[in-house]
Parts: sequence; structure tokens; C-alpha cells
Amino acid sequence: FGRMLQCRTGHGYIGEYYSQFVPSKNVDCPCGELFQTREHILRECPLYEEQRGILRNVSRTIYLPDILGTKEGITALSEFMENTGAFTRTGQPQNEKLAPEPEEE
Repeated sequence: FGRMLQCRTGHGYIGEYYSQFVPSKNVDCPCGELFQTREHILRECPLYEEQRGILRNVSRTIYLPDILGTKEGITALSEFMENTGAFTRTGQPQNEKLAPEPEEE
């Protein structure tokens, strides 16, 4: 829920936020874009292209009011963020939890 709110408000781990509130942090995107914005992450960043189809299923052009303002858009955005790690400090997906090893007898 926290990352969703950060994405909707623009207050998260992205260059756009850092430029206003944490000027000592880099504002560029790991892909090489000089200024990382919410729009760049959702629409353009090549690092997330493979998963962007999730958003395009809701809005072909990834129109932000459709993504950020509808139930279908929020559901798609949640899946996109979980699969990509977008809007996290590392920008990487969280490690998948592994099934516990069976105990030996």
C-alpha cells in the first residue's frame, strides 16, 4: 500500500522526489535517463518494458488518470510494481519467498 501511495503522490524513491526533498541523492534513473520521474518509470523506462504490458491492458497509452484513478488501473499498477520493484529504494523486485526445505528424518 505504501508504494502505491508514493506513486500516486509522487513522494517516493524517485529522482523527481529527491530533487525537491533530498537534493544530495541522485536524480537520474538507473537506465541512464537524466531525470527519473513517475511518468518515465510507468511509460518509458526500458528497465520495465517487459512488464509494461500489465499497464497497457488497462490503458493502451498508459494514460495516468486511467492507471492512477480507476480500480482496474490500481490493480494493474500494483501488479506492475510487485513484478518490477518500481518505486522501491533499490528499484528491483523483492526476492521471491522460497518454499521451506523439507525436514530430514
